[in-house]
Amino acid sequence: MDKDPRAPQALPSLAGIPRVPLRHPGRWISGALSAAVLVFLVHAFATSKIEWDYVRRFLVAPAILHGVLNTLILTVCAMALGIALGLIVALMRLSSSPVSRFVASGYIWFFRGTPIYLQLLLWFNLALVFQTVGLPGVWQIGTVTLMTPFLAALLGLGVCQGAYTAEVIRAGILSIDAGQYEAAQALGMRRTQVMRKIVLPQTLRVIMPTLGNEVISMLKTTSLAAAIDYQEVIHSASLIYYVNNRVIELLCVCAVYYLVTVTVLSYLQRKLEQRLARSLNRVNPARAGTAAPNIVEATA
Repeated sequence: MDKDPRAPQALPSLAGIPRVPLRHPGRWISGALSAAVLVFLVHAFATSKIEWDYVRRFLVAPAILHGVLNTLILTVCAMALGIALGLIVALMRLSSSPVSRFVASGYIWFFRGTPIYLQLLLWFNLALVFQTVGLPGVWQIGTVTLMTPFLAALLGLGVCQGAYTAEVIRAGILSIDAGQYEAAQALGMRRTQVMRKIVLPQTLRVIMPTLGNEVISMLKTTSLAAAIDYQEVIHSASLIYYVNNRVIELLCVCAVYYLVTVTVLSYLQRKLEQRLARSLNRVNPARAGTAAPNIVEATA
């Protein structure tokens, strides 16, 4: 009787065949080079003229801690503004209205086409264009009084970030299968319901790695706010080393705080991605190994 060709074939026995371990000389060479560079950098900093006692002392200096707090506040506020604007502009780019698409495209074109440093200066010197803001005859305030360094930095960073975030969100929305739109509309869901309950939650999972990188980038970009006299951490450090001439020590303090903050943000990003991945496993049978959920239950 002939064997069924579709039946699984038994693997040949490997008994008696000598094992030859794979050799990876490139790994050893690259590892040795990396270790050599690390040793060189550690030795260079350890034997340099850096006064590490000053570094330890200024790590807890009130002016530095105040600058770190201002940096974190500006990062959170500017990123929140950027995400809000980015979501609105992304939906406008995907709108069927040509006016909305034109306005959104113009916004992205302008704020992605000019440097953030220039935008900060424009916002801070807005009083040269508009002397007052408000409703004429009802409420008005001088632009010089209103446009503080914090507000100018918030608008400069947040509005510019909105242009980049809009493209990230738009790409995430376009990555969602169009069949899900059709299935949801067949169930009688309105467009806003489809976007809020089906599309945006999946979009968040897709764009989370990029969005996390944008948050880290925003944290470091806040250093440009020193140009308009905002008291972030590098500006606070510069005010100190202009007096005591401990430039490299104060810069090392700033580097420590930036590295610690980025490490915490990276950890939180990884945890959030893992949490979103667990929700994907609950609804994706290919990943979770379970039966597919009923579409009515998934969209209810």
